[in-house]
Amino acid sequence: MSRFTISSISNFVTNIVIILLTFSVFSCSSIKESAEQQTLYQALGQQQGIERLVNIFIKKLGQDKQIFPYFAKASVSHFRQGFISHICEASDGPCQYEGDNMVDIHTGMNINEADFNRVVELLVLAMEEAGIDYPIQNKVLAKFAPLRGEIIKI
Repeated sequence: MSRFTISSISNFVTNIVIILLTFSVFSCSSIKESAEQQTLYQALGQQQGIERLVNIFIKKLGQDKQIFPYFAKASVSHFRQGFISHICEASDGPCQYEGDNMVDIHTGMNINEADFNRVVELLVLAMEEAGIDYPIQNKVLAKFAPLRGEIIKI
């Protein structure tokens, strides 16, 4: 007949705890690796997430007195589709942006730095409202930051 001693129970509990900790460490690291392997497109929620983001962004543009004049005569549906395609392609999604280049789109609009910065701020607010995490927001902004020179004062 086997007898349980305090020492044997203690060893058993310790072994169980070690096994559980080991399992949780490997589980967490595989989840982290999985998240790191996600494309930006996936992190944005794919097509549906990008469409949601763009819809929120358009609403914010339309409500902003400083920025709305730039869009007053624009086709909302054309802008929407173009921006969805642009974000999709920039985020390594399956889309291909086939719209005009940034210089052609913005030439003659005389966008100043303050207005450009306000549009970026509205995009950040839209990403926050869409529930996009800050590291993902930073990746989106990094994708579009090089376009700044093609938009301001041309």
